[in-house]
Amino acid sequence: MIDVRNLTKRFGDHTAVNDISLRVGPGETLVLLGTSGCGKTTTLKMMNRLIEPGGGSISVDGVDVAQQDGPGLRRRIGYVIQDGGLFPHYTIAEAIATVPKLIGWTPTQIQERTRELIDKLQLPESLLNRYPAELSGGQRQRVGLARALAARPPVVLMDEPFGALDPFTRRHVRRELFGLNELRETTVVLVTHDVSEALELADRIALMDKGRIVQIGPPDELLNHPATDFVRDFLDDQPRRNQLE
Repeated sequence: MIDVRNLTKRFGDHTAVNDISLRVGPGETLVLLGTSGCGKTTTLKMMNRLIEPGGGSISVDGVDVAQQDGPGLRRRIGYVIQDGGLFPHYTIAEAIATVPKLIGWTPTQIQERTRELIDKLQLPESLLNRYPAELSGGQRQRVGLARALAARPPVVLMDEPFGALDPFTRRHVRRELFGLNELRETTVVLVTHDVSEALELADRIALMDKGRIVQIGPPDELLNHPATDFVRDFLDDQPRRNQLE
């Protein structure tokens, strides 16, 4: 579903992403993991052209993103950020309807899809006429996911989606959201610096350092067969290991 080849991005003299390549299969959840400044968010944003690559190529569903109109591409790719990334002056119903409206869905189609999503995400219908400031952090994150999924995109990109939540709510919301059949059937690329989150959610982890992927594979492979001392040190935490036993 996503094919990244020799991707590079420089900002002045700083190389943020340095010749990385990876593939993400249909329905797979790939987690880009690493410390702040390792290039993971820059990599994610190049996938939907919020940042233009400096070199290399990215294909989504077999089509080079560079050959597509940027706004049109982003309408076909779901995008979730911290705290939902909701416009404060949009009601919840308006937020969820944003992309379906842009691509020409009818009001009836939008209403049916909105009700379907809030039911799946266990949100009361009474929230639809409220504004983001009136919701809890967990509710805003659910609405952010509903907006991202509204037009049934084949790919959803997530940039630290649970970072604004307290630890208890964070664990609860991420387990609830990633338990949805609809999300499990969608190709997801998620950025985080939280090792526990990566181990819990990823089919595969791409661990990054200084703009490069130092190891990519299933969580247990990185834990049990680290390719470098950096991988071993980054993941070396017995309680996290116990999650996979």
